[in-house]
Amino acid sequence: MGRLAVVLLPLGFIVGLSGSGSLPAADPTPIKVDVCVYGGTAAGVIAAVKTAQLGKTVVLIEPGKHLGGMTSGGLGWTDFGNKAAIGGMSRQFYKRLGKHYGKDEAWTFEPHVAEKTLKDLIAENKVRVIYEHRLGTVEKNGRRITKLVLDHAPPDEDGAPAAKPAKPQAAIVEAAMFMDCTYEGDLLAKAKVGYHVGREAVSKYKEALNGIRASTPKHQFLVKVDPYVTPRETASGLLPLIQAGDGGKPGDGDARVQAYNFRMCLTKKEGNKLPIRAPVAYDPKRYELLARNLEALVADGKQPTLRMLLKIDMITPDKTDINNQGAVSTDHIGANYDYPDGDWATRNRIWKDHIHYMRGLFYFLSSSSRVPEGVQKEMLAWGLCKDEFQDTQGWPHQLYVREARRMVGRYVITQNDCEHKTTIDDSVGLGAYNMDSHNCQRIVKNNAAINEGDVQVGPKGPYAIPYRAITPKAEECENLLVPVCLSASHIAYGSARMEPVFMVLGESAALAACQAIDAKQSVQEIDYPKLRQALEAAKQVLVFKPAGK
Repeated sequence: MGRLAVVLLPLGFIVGLSGSGSLPAADPTPIKVDVCVYGGTAAGVIAAVKTAQLGKTVVLIEPGKHLGGMTSGGLGWTDFGNKAAIGGMSRQFYKRLGKHYGKDEAWTFEPHVAEKTLKDLIAENKVRVIYEHRLGTVEKNGRRITKLVLDHAPPDEDGAPAAKPAKPQAAIVEAAMFMDCTYEGDLLAKAKVGYHVGREAVSKYKEALNGIRASTPKHQFLVKVDPYVTPRETASGLLPLIQAGDGGKPGDGDARVQAYNFRMCLTKKEGNKLPIRAPVAYDPKRYELLARNLEALVADGKQPTLRMLLKIDMITPDKTDINNQGAVSTDHIGANYDYPDGDWATRNRIWKDHIHYMRGLFYFLSSSSRVPEGVQKEMLAWGLCKDEFQDTQGWPHQLYVREARRMVGRYVITQNDCEHKTTIDDSVGLGAYNMDSHNCQRIVKNNAAINEGDVQVGPKGPYAIPYRAITPKAEECENLLVPVCLSASHIAYGSARMEPVFMVLGESAALAACQAIDAKQSVQEIDYPKLRQALEAAKQVLVFKPAGK
């Protein structure tokens, strides 16, 4: 008979299926499980649930108060590339959402519905979740992680990660296998597993789409906009939202990270609408670049609309998923470089700065006399949703960390894989979305502001993601799987980094972890043909077969 998936914790240890804010008891007895999943993203939930279904004991650790990451954090307009590439529990998740909406499947959905669906999976499978705890230290014995020491650190009232923990060393988790399901790759980094931040040079993996771009045609300025505080006077300095320097040499690598934002769930529905108020210390001068861009567009004979400035997708008839659109929009370009390797105080500052920037952006669009009247009226019609993100007053609880650390594992997925120039014989899932990067910097060229870094190129059909790309090098760690910050170049990660794919890889990682436990092997040693049988039994899609073939 399989082992129960319920973790019995010592008395006095405060955990539960919702963040309580209570402090755990001092010097807790270690929690001992088969598998520890760190990060309550959608991938983390699927990984933990699958582990429980396989009869192993499991604990899921979530630094915040909510489950689902971006899936429940505002990204309700699913980026899937090709639905036929998505199988297993990931596909079942979208079928569960569909049942809620009276459909076979739902690929657009409300944040609270996504979170409830994931919590239902957790409850049905009796998975223990520890909220509001994050990594303090990671202990290893040779090549194996043995123990996580967790700090109790409830997020700030606006959802930002706390700068300092409320109680250090509040919990200890010991396990045979570990999974890093965070967007940041914090566990892999503390386990001394190799990783990369930023863009590789074109020459690194022979990828034409990587590195600093010579040309960035999309999400670009359509007219010339003066970048200087005093127009045409370089000595006056640059406007806010522009980075200094020449941007670097095209084709070279750099440490710049593609822009983050919040995916916004807004509504026009009266009775469910909250006003988007100006942030504390709001300064309209921060948006001078946007004002000049709007004025230059009008002078050029163009008529700006709100949809030129915001990508507004309707996830229900009266709710949105709003994303970046155009030259100056919700992407806070250049403001996140220190986030991936930043300490918690740095991340807290960057997270809050993104909230401040986006609140100010919406307020500016709705109130500034320099914004065309039609755009102002359109913006004023929208508000935050009363019935979404209720503990942060309608603001999303998850910053869209599009890319942070990326493991350098046993195999690095590259543009060549996306373009089917390689042969993969250890597939654990498929990627299918565009090779996609948002802008990485906003600089000055020829005395005008330009954006640099956006790439949107489709792969040549769904492609295989190898098991080697979710496992570290054996000499670095033998009992860790990484289904989110997987081993991929910047441009290939831009395709793979989609929520349905993360869920697919989370399930595959769980199957591999349980197989490694049963075989008493490292994650690198397991028998892939046996894993493949288990993946196929779980209805994972490992090879893409076009319709009719």
